[in-house]
Amino acid sequence: MLNALIPVFVLILIGGTLKYLKFPGDDFWRGAERLTYYLLFPALLFLKLSTTVSAEARFQELLLLLIGLLLIISVIIFISGLVFRIRNAAFTSLFQGGIRFNTYVGLAVVDGLLGGEGLVIAALVVGILIPAINLLCIMVFAIFGSSARNSFGSITKIIVTNPLIIACMLGICWNFLGLGLPYLLVSILELLSATALPLGLLSVGAGVQIYALKNATGSLFISSVIKLLIVPYLASSLCLLTGQPAYVTTVVVIFAALPTASSAYILARELGGDAQSMAAIITGQTLLAMVTMPLVLHYLT
Repeated sequence: MLNALIPVFVLILIGGTLKYLKFPGDDFWRGAERLTYYLLFPALLFLKLSTTVSAEARFQELLLLLIGLLLIISVIIFISGLVFRIRNAAFTSLFQGGIRFNTYVGLAVVDGLLGGEGLVIAALVVGILIPAINLLCIMVFAIFGSSARNSFGSITKIIVTNPLIIACMLGICWNFLGLGLPYLLVSILELLSATALPLGLLSVGAGVQIYALKNATGSLFISSVIKLLIVPYLASSLCLLTGQPAYVTTVVVIFAALPTASSAYILARELGGDAQSMAAIITGQTLLAMVTMPLVLHYLT
């Protein structure tokens, strides 16, 4: 297990070091992140979902399990906000920190542990969770954010046009139609997919902002306990209760144990959330996950 996890976190650390050294420059890292988000990861997700026989069959089963998990997590976060008196914009950071996940890290860990079979399940998990989580976050910003009502339409458009969601839906539909892919196209997609994981991990590291930890609040600790410990335990329990195969359970627990996504900072900034607190949560969880993920996966999978 460590043989799969260590390379992932080493690449993240290398990305952070290169960004700190300002090599090869800020423009490169902005371009790398956009290339990964709009082309490389969509290519990977589409390839895995469109060429695997079992993809469409697992979709409905995973849909019910993951939506149930999200609802339970949301209740836990709301109760935590009430107990610790975290309100208004600060609560939006707590919510995003407790429910979002870093797709790049998740796919890389799944690939290292389970290979192609696991990546198919991971692609389905991404296709279900990304739109569902974004809708939940919009609802939270509509209630607690200072400017969410004016941006609801624009953020909904962003969700609908999310390249990762589009790639997942196209892959599932193509799989269902049974058309297959030309060998030449498969070869191109495989080359793009091979680039996605390492460049994505380097970009994650480049996005870590150590200085943001000076703005850390109680939300960092609370959201980290929820996201990195409680959520994977709940995910493992639900998989056990519903009789999921071992490899499906492993994938679901991996995504449950991931640190929150860097995109949460953009949403916080644009919708009137606590952007400084969100940046601290992203950085803190990314660093903490290097310790918690090996332990969680060892004991829960």
